Amino acid sequence: MAERKTIQSSLADSPLTSGGLGTLNYDPISLDPEVKVLKLGGQSLLDRGRAALFPVLDEIVAAKDKYKILIMCGGGTRARHIYSVASELELPTGVLAALGGYVPMQNARMVQMLLAKHGGIYMLHDDFEKLPLYFRLGCLPVMTGMPPFAYWEKPVEGTRIPSNRTDAGVFLSAEVLGAPRAIYIKDEEGLYEHDPKKDPGAKFIPRISLRELRERDLPDLVIERSVLQHMESARFCTEIQILNGLVPGNVTRALAGEDVGTIIYRD
Repeated sequence: MAERKTIQSSLADSPLTSGGLGTLNYDPISLDPEVKVLKLGGQSLLDRGRAALFPVLDEIVAAKDKYKILIMCGGGTRARHIYSVASELELPTGVLAALGGYVPMQNARMVQMLLAKHGGIYMLHDDFEKLPLYFRLGCLPVMTGMPPFAYWEKPVEGTRIPSNRTDAGVFLSAEVLGAPRAIYIKDEEGLYEHDPKKDPGAKFIPRISLRELRERDLPDLVIERSVLQHMESARFCTEIQILNGLVPGNVTRALAGEDVGTIIYRD
């Protein structure tokens, strides 16, 4: 009988649970750093309807031939309603994540239909590898912002609400592509010391480091806190930009690389 050939590997005999995994060389490549990853806020834009959404889509369409743009959609009020009902039924976090994921998916399909005549195409998570082809064809790919954790979303102490929602999914997509910045289009100028909807006198923060933001531990953030955790270990996406999409021209300026709104950067 022929002797079985063994291929030597750093992980061949590893249980994948030891601390020694950190010694492996990890030097990932940047797949497509030119992509502009945009999130359309659910409550901020989509729930407001035509008056809020159409001008933003017009700016994106006007810029589509200049940049590679990946549009990702939030859930909004309907997702919050699902979380509320499912929490009252005492369903686990994974089920909430799976149910809440349907709403941003619906929003993405509606945005794709609105952009169909301009090359809008709906993209599933499993079609992510087709992104370069879509850009080469001049398409505007649209997908849900919800990461595909679903039932496998980890529980968080003190709440059933999944910590990785659409903000996190957008950031993780930017990181996978190697994009240096993820752009969040909302209905506020950016980050404030307090919620400006509740406190009109809240101080605006145009630029802040991740370290300072974590140290200040603000009571209210315009971005999911899990995004800050992911940014700490990211290799490529080391900035996020939060801007007011209701202000004409802001989206165009952000696509051009201007620091409109708030920039949160890793030191």
